[in-house]
Amino acid sequence: MSLPIISADQRLAEPRGIKGCIFGKSGIGKTSLLWTLNASTTLFMDLEAGDLAIEGWAGDSIRPRTWTECRDFAVFIGGPNPALRDEQPYSPAHYEAVCDHFGDPAALDRYDTIFVDSITVAGRLCFGWCKGQPEALSEKTGKPDVRGAYGLHGREMIGWLTHLQHTRAKNVWFVGILDEKLDDFNRKVFQPQIDGSKTGLELPGIVDEVITMAELKSEGGDPYRAFVCQTINPWGFPAKDRSGRLEKVEEPHLGRLMAKIRTPATPASDRLTYAPPRTDPAVDDQSQPQS
Repeated sequence: MSLPIISADQRLAEPRGIKGCIFGKSGIGKTSLLWTLNASTTLFMDLEAGDLAIEGWAGDSIRPRTWTECRDFAVFIGGPNPALRDEQPYSPAHYEAVCDHFGDPAALDRYDTIFVDSITVAGRLCFGWCKGQPEALSEKTGKPDVRGAYGLHGREMIGWLTHLQHTRAKNVWFVGILDEKLDDFNRKVFQPQIDGSKTGLELPGIVDEVITMAELKSEGGDPYRAFVCQTINPWGFPAKDRSGRLEKVEEPHLGRLMAKIRTPATPASDRLTYAPPRTDPAVDDQSQPQS
C-alpha cells in the first residue's frame, strides 16, 4: 500500500463547498437571502417555521422538529464518519439506519447548497434534548444538573456542526440571531444567540466564513444593509474570511458572495496585508521632536 498523498491537481479538482454562518439582528433579512440563491439547487432546512419572508420561493424544504431529526438529516447529508463506533451519532451504523428510513441519499445530489435557518433554534432543540439525558442528572441526588446539560449541549452542537462542515461537495450556510450587549466596561459587544458558550466560541474555527449582516450608515447618508466580512472591522462585528477574497463590506447577496469566494482573482501571497498602513510624511515630520 502506497502513501495516500493527495496531489495538488487532485485537491484542486475536488468539489469544495463553502461553509459559513451569517449572523444579524432579528428582522434584518437573513431568511430572505434564499431569494439570492438558485432555488433548484438549494435545500432549505427550516427550523424556525418562519418562511413568510420567502413566500413564493420555488426551492425545496425540510422541517426537523427534534434534535434527533437534526442529527439524522446531518448524517444523511454528510454521509458516515468511519472513525466513529456504531453506537455513536454520525457513525456508519447511524447512516445505514437513516438511509433505510429516508431512502436513497442520491436524492440529495441535485442540491449544491444547504441553508439552515437557524442555528439559534437548532441550539434550543439540542439543549431541550440534552436536559433529558442521563448526563444532565446528578449521580448523587438524581436531580437535574445544569452543568452536565450544558456540557453535553456543547459537545452535541460541535459534533453536528463539524459533521456538516466535512460535507465537502456542498455549500452549507447557517444563519442565526446576533445579540448586542454591554460588557462590564459599558462597551458594546456582539454575541451569537446560541444556548451555552461553547458553540459560539468554537463556531468561527469550524466554518470557513463568518458574516455579519448589519445595518450600516454612511456619513450623511441613509442606512443600508451590508455583509461585514473581515475580522478587523470598525464596528466590532463577528466576522472571518478564510478565502481572503472578500472586502471588509460586501453587498448582501449570498449568491454573488459565493461566486466571489470561488474566483481566485487575487494571488494567494497578496490576500492578507501584514504591514501597518502608511502615514502621511507631513504628519510624521510634525511628530518629530524639535531640536
